Amino acid sequence: MSPRPLRLFLDSADPEQWERWLPLGVFHGVTTNPLLLERAGRPCTLENLAALGDRAFALGAREIHLQAWGETTDQLVACGRKLVGLAPQVAVKVPATEAGLAAARRLIGEDIGVTLTAVYNAGQVLAGAALGCAYAAPYLGRLDDLGRDGTAEVVAMQELLQNTESPTRLLTASLRSWDKVVELAWEGCDTFTFGPAVAEGMVDDADTEDAADAFAEAAAKMGAEIIE
Repeated sequence: MSPRPLRLFLDSADPEQWERWLPLGVFHGVTTNPLLLERAGRPCTLENLAALGDRAFALGAREIHLQAWGETTDQLVACGRKLVGLAPQVAVKVPATEAGLAAARRLIGEDIGVTLTAVYNAGQVLAGAALGCAYAAPYLGRLDDLGRDGTAEVVAMQELLQNTESPTRLLTASLRSWDKVVELAWEGCDTFTFGPAVAEGMVDDADTEDAADAFAEAAAKMGAEIIE
């Protein structure tokens, strides 16, 4: 497969965090789920998700991932149809369960982009790729929490997609440090979602700040005027 452009997503349902990070332009969009909504104090309702979608796109997001809820395939499909009608460029998240896979098949058949989420093994990645899911999202940090080698498993999943020339993107989630993103990028992974704490590790560096301050000080000494 030819190299694809890197895609970074902000894993957050908090618009206040979006306002800091999305205007940078480095994030392709945002990923959300009911747990993130709970942490942000936002209701898991169609009305709220529509408002969140509007805000994300106004801030520059090109895609937003919204998770369907329900226990049965029919419920997931019905919810997914509603979600994709809320805003442009919505990817509907469904879990990598039997009901979720069946829902993914029906949604994809209606030309709806699907993200297979809560992925914990390579078989689920292959199932998602076979269905034509746009993304499959393994939980790296949670794999490590289970005593497994999450990095090795994610790299193996990426290699499976590359070796089968699948267009499905492996959307690595549950990332807890920027160093891990860099490590996986070296191994060929090209799509990541992470929270604001990891985003800070991406851009914040004391040495860079010192250099920027020195540039500003020198400019002021040499007569530079602040341009508004």
